[in-house]
Amino acid sequence: MSLSPDDDLAAAEYALGALDPAERAALAARRQREPDLDAAIAAWERRLAPLAETIAPVAPPRDFLAEIESRLDDAASANAVVVDLTRRLRRWRAGAIAAGAVAAALAIGLGLRENMRASLPHEYVAVLQKSADQPAFVVTVNIETRSLTVRPVAAPPQPDKAYELWLIDAKLGAPRSLGLLKQNAATASDVASYDPAVVENATYAVTIEPPGGSPTGKPSGAPVFVGKLIPTGP
Repeated sequence: MSLSPDDDLAAAEYALGALDPAERAALAARRQREPDLDAAIAAWERRLAPLAETIAPVAPPRDFLAEIESRLDDAASANAVVVDLTRRLRRWRAGAIAAGAVAAALAIGLGLRENMRASLPHEYVAVLQKSADQPAFVVTVNIETRSLTVRPVAAPPQPDKAYELWLIDAKLGAPRSLGLLKQNAATASDVASYDPAVVENATYAVTIEPPGGSPTGKPSGAPVFVGKLIPTGP
């Protein structure tokens, strides 16, 4: 079987002598029963062997016991530093894996959000009518482009008067005019300045006004046709 990156790192540490006694003993036991691990340790020992040849031989002094003990203490300290760095490396590696997992989760989450947005309805329609059997105007709204179109259906002509469309929502306070409606052709209106949630959930109403529209900026009377948007598809 192939050796994992962690086991290969452990093999290098074993060859360097950078493992603590418990870790070294555990790896030595594994080495006896795992040929791939044994081969990796041997390979690291071969790679590191040339380093020993770069050190010139030195004759030991006559009284060298105290110096050896001192150097062993220094070596133990150095080994502790290497062990600490190795453990930090493993923690950093684990942190990198965790960060990668978080990034992947974020990417998946963003993808799901975009898919959900793509599946949400964009087109809405409202039939403005006095009663179910008397449709007067049909309002079509695209929430994404914030475009609104009104088409006459069976609104009776109003000589010397005009139909005016209103947007009614509690968030707006007073009704907002969306302009005068043509009685024989489609009328486009601008709703880009309104919040999409307001455009989607508001009541659309038509009042009868003077030819130039309401002189006060407010409906002159009660609406004659009303309706609310319903989704027609994505």
